[in-house]
Amino acid sequence: MPILANFGNLPAIQGVRWFNLAVLTLTPAIAVYGLRSAPRIRETMMFAFAYYIFSMLGITAGYHRSWSHRSYNASTLLQIFLICGGSSAVQGSCFWWARAHRSHHRHTDTDLDPYDANRGLFWTHVGWMIFKSDLRSGKADISDLRKDRLIQWQHRCYFYLAPLFGYVLPTVIPGIFWNDWLGGFCFSGALRLTVAHHSTFCINSIAHYLGSASYDDVLTPRDHFLSAILTMGEGYHNFHHQFPMDYRNAFLWYQYDPTKWFIAICNELGLASHLRVFPSNEIAKGALTMKLKELKKVQENITWPVSSEELPVVTWETFRSESKNRPLILVAGFIHDVTSFVDSHPGGKNILMNSSGQDMTASFFGGVYAHSNAAHNLLAMMRTGVLAGGVETTAELMPGERLYIAQRTKSS
Repeated sequence: MPILANFGNLPAIQGVRWFNLAVLTLTPAIAVYGLRSAPRIRETMMFAFAYYIFSMLGITAGYHRSWSHRSYNASTLLQIFLICGGSSAVQGSCFWWARAHRSHHRHTDTDLDPYDANRGLFWTHVGWMIFKSDLRSGKADISDLRKDRLIQWQHRCYFYLAPLFGYVLPTVIPGIFWNDWLGGFCFSGALRLTVAHHSTFCINSIAHYLGSASYDDVLTPRDHFLSAILTMGEGYHNFHHQFPMDYRNAFLWYQYDPTKWFIAICNELGLASHLRVFPSNEIAKGALTMKLKELKKVQENITWPVSSEELPVVTWETFRSESKNRPLILVAGFIHDVTSFVDSHPGGKNILMNSSGQDMTASFFGGVYAHSNAAHNLLAMMRTGVLAGGVETTAELMPGERLYIAQRTKSS
């Protein structure tokens, strides 16, 4: 994925969305002014942080997991709380937000994806919101959103609700209760909103770029702890795109997902119900598939011994004759040329030289020394042939020893 922008893949720009651009530039400008000029009152900073949590939960638990994916049922009281929180984040109405997000999931990484990751981080982070283009989002079923009276009410009243919850309340509350109007406007208003904006936008940008493909590597979503911190738990995005109906973004108990914990607490309090989870067995399959892919890459970079089908079949007489010219030993039906290892043998050079032309199967498998896996692997790399007719000496071994030899030979 391009780090900044894939200019060859960007749509034709047809204009600027001036309202969106104003929100995304004036808000951080006010925040910077406050950081330079306004006194930092403890109560205001604590309120700004609490209001930030309120805004982010409105997006993550509300806009995203409740209305975009219907991953749980929220009570009326919780829905009102979340719709107000979402309005305070000033990211558009829930109806608009969820419609775009469903299109993103249905058409991920294609031209019909409104924030296609292949266009670069800048486009997915803010570009798609501030530029008019010839892009058209792919269709997605939003019939339930059209019938949801609360969602439609917020959609109609959004341009009244956004300034009320986004700017007025976070300014008025610190102003009335502890006379910090400037701090309320700059910190719990503008600074909180700036951080909430770019934290949420990271779901579309950073979460498709940074991290690992824990469950599938066909598409761009990634899992990363840093993304989870920035997005209130939405950073385990590879999991989410594989199992979007799950109310969790973090499957493992120790992964950081405060939105999941919030929904679970609401469930315990009777404010949420019907929490949807994907079967653990199927999640484990996805994780195992990716681990096997990684192991396959490792396997392809390892040199393995020549297969028995490719080795020449050598008679006992030929083996004995050639062993007079170079150190050859027979182990489990395979003839090995140990010339390169003679001087490195831990038991000394003479053991291998004196064993040349002999069947050392019993000695190798514990008669003299029970060799390690590393020794078996190393010896297998020295195979030069297969003895015609097998190994006569194995008939003299105990049944358990013959089985052990057969298993080790097969695994080699």
